[in-house]
Amino acid sequence: MTREEKKQTIDELAGKLANSSYFYLTDSSALTVETINKFRRLCFQRKVEFRVVKNTLLKKAMEQVDGHAYVDLYPSLEGPTSVLFADAGNIPAKLLQEFRKTSKKPVLKAAFIDSAVYVGDDQIDALTNVKSKQVLIGELVGLLQSPARNVISALQSSGGKLAGIVKTLQERNS
Repeated sequence: MTREEKKQTIDELAGKLANSSYFYLTDSSALTVETINKFRRLCFQRKVEFRVVKNTLLKKAMEQVDGHAYVDLYPSLEGPTSVLFADAGNIPAKLLQEFRKTSKKPVLKAAFIDSAVYVGDDQIDALTNVKSKQVLIGELVGLLQSPARNVISALQSSGGKLAGIVKTLQERNS
């Protein structure tokens, strides 16, 4: 790989990292061509980008974007590495979990989810339950709206009762 090709790869990876809040580092070495092709198809179906990378180039891309944010991932950049880029934090974890029912690999090395770092293959179960930022915001808004709805509903129903009581009192006095 020439110096220019390396620079281009680093810039491309840096762009991906800058625009992605969710990515996973995996070890997919020792998979047969047939198995890796099945995994790539599954990734394509789930809109997950699968890419085999060189550790040094990935590390340079991380440093180019924001080296401090990815410091905890650097120890995971040992041996063969592939990256899974996704639009949601738990999709690659579910994908890996499903695929590993028939194969021992890919093994999760680490994951970067909204600036949180998960290291180790034992984190897959926790990662499958991660909710996206939009889902969490929606749940929070729902929780915040719930008491306000109750108060408004109580005021509306009480207003009808109060009007009925006033009307009854008015009729008695007439």
